[in-house]
Amino acid sequence: MFETASPLVARREIAEGMWVLTYEAADVAREARAGQFVNLGIPCGPLLRRPFSVYRVDGDAIEIVLRVVGVGTALLVDMPVGEMVSCLGPLGRPFALDPRGGSVALLSGGLGVAPMILAAREARAAGLHVTWVHGARTAGLLSPEWEGDQVLWATDDGSRGHRGTALDAVPEAAGQILACGPNPMLAAVARRWPNAQVSLETYMGCGTGVCLGCAVPLAGGGYDRACTEGPVYLASSVDWSALPSHLAYAT
Repeated sequence: MFETASPLVARREIAEGMWVLTYEAADVAREARAGQFVNLGIPCGPLLRRPFSVYRVDGDAIEIVLRVVGVGTALLVDMPVGEMVSCLGPLGRPFALDPRGGSVALLSGGLGVAPMILAAREARAAGLHVTWVHGARTAGLLSPEWEGDQVLWATDDGSRGHRGTALDAVPEAAGQILACGPNPMLAAVARRWPNAQVSLETYMGCGTGVCLGCAVPLAGGGYDRACTEGPVYLASSVDWSALPSHLAYAT
């Protein structure tokens, strides 16, 4: 884990209201794995840091993906290039890929694309065939950026790809499944594929297990801290009935 002063290098809008921000953070870039996240401290912004999955690594730079949902994310998107944030990371437990599995399906809904670029790269490096299934309410909210061997789109309104949920577009012979998206989607993943790995949304203040703000209820009783024991979990290990349906933690 490193804490660095990281300048904003670039920003781009990849879908309606979906932004990718690029920061120079060499130490984090060198160590980051798919499913891990960074906690960003915003100068003159909210007191608590904001957690974001590492979206992509390019040399000494890392990327995050976000939508503006509150003061913190608005400040990040409006920052001028060159301005610094405090970047703490990489944090959390990453996805675990079994190279003997032959194939992997990446299942993302909305901003659930956040850990999937790195996941696709790691899976292909392990010799796995990668199918990426990405869903959103409508075509304008789909991220056009993907990596892997095949991409399948799903939209609620049928404006692109499969009409319906991303879960329904997953091939039957999907192999390993890695999923990220809203909690109701992940709960549905757990019912259909209990051995899937899921990356959870939850509140994270410190990112280091101290504040206990990211408690995840476990199916066997008790709680974990998403920032240290997660954010990647075996789908069947989470008590989905005790999680809120939506968490706008990146505010």
